[in-house]
Amino acid sequence: MTKTTLQQLADYGQSAWLDYISRPLLESGKLKNLIAQGLRGMTSNPSIFNQAISSSNDYDSKIMRLKGRGKSSFEIYDALTIADIQDATDQFKSVYTATKGLDGYVSLEINPKIAHKTDEQITEGLRLFKAVGRPNLMIKVPATPEGFKVVEELTANSVNVNTTLIFSVKQYERTVEAYFAGLTRLLKNKGSADQVHSVASVFVSRIDTMIDDILEKHADAKNLQSSKGKAAVANCRIIFERYHKFVNSPAHETLAAQGANMPRVLWGSTSTKNPQYRDIKYVTELIARPTVNTLPEKTLLAFLDHGKVQEALGASSGDAAKILSQLKSLGIDIDQVCQDLLRDGVKAFADAFEALLNAIEKKAAALVNR
Repeated sequence: MTKTTLQQLADYGQSAWLDYISRPLLESGKLKNLIAQGLRGMTSNPSIFNQAISSSNDYDSKIMRLKGRGKSSFEIYDALTIADIQDATDQFKSVYTATKGLDGYVSLEINPKIAHKTDEQITEGLRLFKAVGRPNLMIKVPATPEGFKVVEELTANSVNVNTTLIFSVKQYERTVEAYFAGLTRLLKNKGSADQVHSVASVFVSRIDTMIDDILEKHADAKNLQSSKGKAAVANCRIIFERYHKFVNSPAHETLAAQGANMPRVLWGSTSTKNPQYRDIKYVTELIARPTVNTLPEKTLLAFLDHGKVQEALGASSGDAAKILSQLKSLGIDIDQVCQDLLRDGVKAFADAFEALLNAIEKKAAALVNR
């Protein structure tokens, strides 16, 4: 039987995860079918849950039942998302077992409204990991200055971490350093590092969206069309080069000798926002091993339909630095762009979370009073 493109991708060394979750996906058999076609994990975030819960009736009966028990909007959200994540991790358990813990993970994000509060994030991350109670859960932590200590602390407590909203090289470096620090503490306390896994989620398409917009407004815009759509992948190439440097570092070699796993780079935000670009641009241009690509459902299905598996990134960053240097000469600083995107990303997730809680409150009141 001919293998699907997702299965070919996994054989090559890159795992495809789905950046989406909903009750119908879990109950209809659709997720199981995608797993059979080669899907190897799943990620979620407040925006995804907001879409799934507030824009459908799929959760109404549970919302009404929980509200009837006197639960707050946050408690209702908590119960709904934990149940979905538990169901998803159970469906991915076969992948987790077959890959010996490499894949089969489902990610759940800490309340984004506390993204700048280290101690509260640590407490919440530990609570969620215990509440879900599945070994193939990853707790998502934003790569804010406050978040790196959270990554270290959760890792030191044997929690699998998905560090999210990484845009810059510096964020990536600090993520890996925090993970290494956590593993070092775990091993010092006689813990076992071989069961702990982590990914560093590097966001992609948002960089091109912002930089393309700047180029469109540039005084020399007509002559800069060829510069559009290149910055995001160039940034990824440089980050992937850093990955290889970490792999070959003395710090990693020491940890690996004790069974520790190197965190894989995960490409996130890989849907194509610009209709002029190919629908699977941020899949085909980021094929590399060993990495993960988490795709929205539409992009995943497109890659299944017409994607091809072939190496796109090597260990060397190649011309990537030249591309970013050219942009800097135009007054476009990739580091500043990344800072702005991190700020906007944290706010967007916090806003989505607040909108979700408000939607649950309104739904609950309407359902109980009807």
